[in-house]
Amino acid sequence: PPGRIAVESRLCRSVDRVIATCRDEVVELAAAGLDPLKASVVPCGVDVDHFTPGEGSARQRPTLLVVGRLVERKGVADVVAALADLPGVDLLVAGGPPPDELVVDPEAARLRELAEENGTGDRLHLIGSVARRDMPALLRSADIVVAVPWYEPFGIVPLEAMACGRPVVGSAVGGLLDTVVPGVCGELVPPRRPDLLAAALRDLLDDPARRAAYGEEGVRRVRGRYGWDRVCAETEQVYAGVLAGNRHSRTTAEVLR
Repeated sequence: PPGRIAVESRLCRSVDRVIATCRDEVVELAAAGLDPLKASVVPCGVDVDHFTPGEGSARQRPTLLVVGRLVERKGVADVVAALADLPGVDLLVAGGPPPDELVVDPEAARLRELAEENGTGDRLHLIGSVARRDMPALLRSADIVVAVPWYEPFGIVPLEAMACGRPVVGSAVGGLLDTVVPGVCGELVPPRRPDLLAAALRDLLDDPARRAAYGEEGVRRVRGRYGWDRVCAETEQVYAGVLAGNRHSRTTAEVLR
């Protein structure tokens, strides 16, 4: 909204330091008037004691999982479109209202209509909101976790999936550019490209060894870089630098070394 943009622009010009969650956010803040040298990048953290790797529940068919709010910019419709090129694959979508309210949710209705039109109605499963305590088991039940928003300031679901040992296929936007390393713990595709998404998913579904390797590396990456102990320590470092009057305590060039 214009009012919010104006407020953010004033804040960017008046504060001593801004903590951004990813490099892409620094670029956006700079466009709003922030001196990039006043930006520190500290990512969001993951509870690595709650989100842990392990065996998933056995499913009859390969399974993709999307977790997030049911809003258009999350790109769930793009995953449903890609599903048409992935015969024999199921798609679980967790998020939105409770299961008993999905019937009146407009975005859920749109997704079901799209699935019926492209012949995937029997393979799309909208399960509604999921309690946090149940999320690790749900993530582990998927072969691949898909996160393809059109825009995403950070995106915590890919990290939670990686912490659970699951490969991620995401869109090359926002925080996912920092968290999901292509060819290491997942793959990135351009947003709003169901054709390229389907190709990336097909290649990964056909390669169990690569999925396992991505899952193992994802666990290492999250535990090494995104645990709350490290995030808290880096946040404290930024605060200490500001209190000491050091405007260059942690610049974007030092991000996630």
